Amino acid sequence: MFHSTHLLAQGAAAAATLPQAAADAGPTASTPQLVFAAVAGIAVIITLIVWLKMHPFLALVLGSGVLALVAGIGLTDTFTSFTTGLGTTVAGVGVLIALGSIIGKLLIDSGGADRIVDTILDKTPAKRLPWAMALIAFVVGIPLFFEVGVVLLIPVVMIVARRMRANPVLVGIPALAGLSALHGLVPPHPGPLLAIDALGANLGLTLGLGLLVAVPTVIVAGPLLAIPLTRWVRLAPPTTILGVPDGDRDEHAGAAGGSTGRSAGGSDGDGSSAVAVLPDAATGLRKPSFGLSVLVVLLPVLLMLARSVVEIAGATDTGYGTVLEFLGEPLVALLITSLFALFAFGTAVGRTRQQLGDLVGSSFAPIAGILLIVGAGGGFKQTLVDSGVGDVIASGIAEAGITPLLAGWMVAALIRIATGSATVATITAAGIMAPLAAGLEPTQAALLVLAIGAGSVFLSHVNDAGFWLVKEYFGMTVGQTFKTWSLMESVLSVVALVVVLVLGAFV
Repeated sequence: MFHSTHLLAQGAAAAATLPQAAADAGPTASTPQLVFAAVAGIAVIITLIVWLKMHPFLALVLGSGVLALVAGIGLTDTFTSFTTGLGTTVAGVGVLIALGSIIGKLLIDSGGADRIVDTILDKTPAKRLPWAMALIAFVVGIPLFFEVGVVLLIPVVMIVARRMRANPVLVGIPALAGLSALHGLVPPHPGPLLAIDALGANLGLTLGLGLLVAVPTVIVAGPLLAIPLTRWVRLAPPTTILGVPDGDRDEHAGAAGGSTGRSAGGSDGDGSSAVAVLPDAATGLRKPSFGLSVLVVLLPVLLMLARSVVEIAGATDTGYGTVLEFLGEPLVALLITSLFALFAFGTAVGRTRQQLGDLVGSSFAPIAGILLIVGAGGGFKQTLVDSGVGDVIASGIAEAGITPLLAGWMVAALIRIATGSATVATITAAGIMAPLAAGLEPTQAALLVLAIGAGSVFLSHVNDAGFWLVKEYFGMTVGQTFKTWSLMESVLSVVALVVVLVLGAFV
């Protein structure tokens, strides 16, 4: 049994002594005023987007301004936090999205993505493809940042949905669930690593338990949840993938299993027809092999995984460790992969340098709006953080008389809702709950890390960059994104918490 009241009292005392950087930088406002400011800012954004149909970028700018003014920030400093957060987000996530877009564009236009999908469809019955996408996302999500995984897997998700003539939610949600679960629960992702350090938990034990929690969580929040979501949000099979029209090729597909394509996996066993595989495009260019196409997709994964292994092993000071640590830096890994893709999907298949330059240039147009929206989401998040809303919520919940695992989840979940950042939620919650870990067994400390990680992905909404990333890539409305992505994140968070509580009762 936990001495929850005593330990949580220690947590509340620790929270009161935490550095209040946000408070020092911003206004001194009362708790009700800060809570009202957060509610007002989010309400303005939702109102402008849903009812006035304003572009999300402008809505996020205005919502950040309202939040700052209501929180008591001076008129001349209204957008200071917003611009800081926008710059930081674009500098970090934006560059990764741009490099991922280059790889995705080359993967699509060369036929490499088609080759991967053709092979998967030949080997997998159509009804099992959501499970296959969940497994792929689960594997690559271990070393891969969430945003990088999204931009690398979305082309494959969309092509699979197009081949199946199916709602992209059916295969997209399992992939997103796999990426999100690993991002929140399993080191070497930054959030879990920071929580492990703050709570003094054992990394190896947390990694093993994290994988154990992630498996049932992904199954429930991925393939199983995707089935009802496809009924609630009906999206047509995609006709473009990252801005690349494919209508001409779809016209040749005809009925599933027709003479122009190969059937994939035969009958589903439920009377549905097989999925057609489209013929190669008559471009005169050589099509890359399946192995080469997979290598391009997995190259950044392997580089970043090698970096993670070196860091976990504590070998970063060795010669080979330094090299692998550099090569596995996300920016470096994606840059190397982009250059390799220029060869594998360019000169190696017969494209000229001019054609490659044009392809790279055209890859940026579809993501211009995404970068602005994601950046604005980061600006709104920074305004929330600097206003002190996260600290207010965390200090209040830490004083409640509940068990440490549930308290850790609630603190992280509330900060996640307020700031939109899973990493910020994890760091703040871990700092507040650190006094609790001192009195816990190693297994319980590891489970506390996982409870905080589960809470950190709860209810992604308009202040989360991932919300806008998913919305734009899938071409959904704000309401549809809430019904799919936001609901999936909430289910994933709650299921992970339940699994953690069950494990906590037996270990």
